[in-house]
Amino acid sequence: MSISVSIVEDDPAVRASLVKLIDGSPGYRCVSQHADAESALREIPPVKPDVALMDINLSGLNGVECVRRLKPQLPGTQVIMLTVYQNTEHIFNALAAGATGYLLKQTPPEELLAAIRSVHDGGSPMSSHIARKIVQCFQQPAPPVNGAQSLSPREAEVLGLLAKGYLYKEIADAMSVTYATVHTHIRHIYEKLHVRSRTEAVAKHLSQTRSLPRPAKAFRL
Repeated sequence: MSISVSIVEDDPAVRASLVKLIDGSPGYRCVSQHADAESALREIPPVKPDVALMDINLSGLNGVECVRRLKPQLPGTQVIMLTVYQNTEHIFNALAAGATGYLLKQTPPEELLAAIRSVHDGGSPMSSHIARKIVQCFQQPAPPVNGAQSLSPREAEVLGLLAKGYLYKEIADAMSVTYATVHTHIRHIYEKLHVRSRTEAVAKHLSQTRSLPRPAKAFRL
C-alpha cells in the first residue's frame, strides 16, 4: 500500500518538483499540495495523509505554527520539516510543535523518499547536520546547581509552554497574564537555568525532564 503525502511549500517550483518526485516513485502518492499554511489547515485534515512535508518560512502563518495547529486534528499524520534553516531554535520549536523529522531542502531525492518511509514506519529522520546540532545542545556542560528545581510554579508553567512551541503572546493568553509578565518570567527562567536563549532553556528543560527518575512500579500480590 502506498504512503500518502501532503506537501506544504510556498515556492511553486520546489512544490512542483516534490509532487513529481512523490507521484513518480512507486509506493508513494501525493494526495494534496498547498502554497500556504492557511489552506493546509483547511484542506489537509479531510485527506488524512500518512506524512506531511512542511516548509517553515511560509507567507502568512509559518510552518511551525501550522504543525502545532494541525497535529491535534491529525495525531496519526507524521510531519517532516523540509527547510533551509539549520537554526537550533527553529529545530526545537518544530519538534516541540509536533514534527517528527527535520530535513534540509538539499536532501537528495532518494534520501527524502527513504525519510518518508522511515517516519511512516516509526522513525525520526533528520539530516546529519541537524542531528549534530541537537546532540551538541544536549552535550553542553550543565551548571553545578539544578536551576529547574528553583523555578516557581508559574515559571515552570511558562517553560513548559515554551517547550510546546507557544509564542510569548500565546503564553500570556493561556496564563491570563500580560505580555510584560511573561517576559519577566522568562528573564527569571534564563537566570535560574544559566541560559541565554529560548532554545537553550527548552533544551535544558527536555534533558532534565528525561533524566528525572521514574517512580517504582507497584507489584500486585
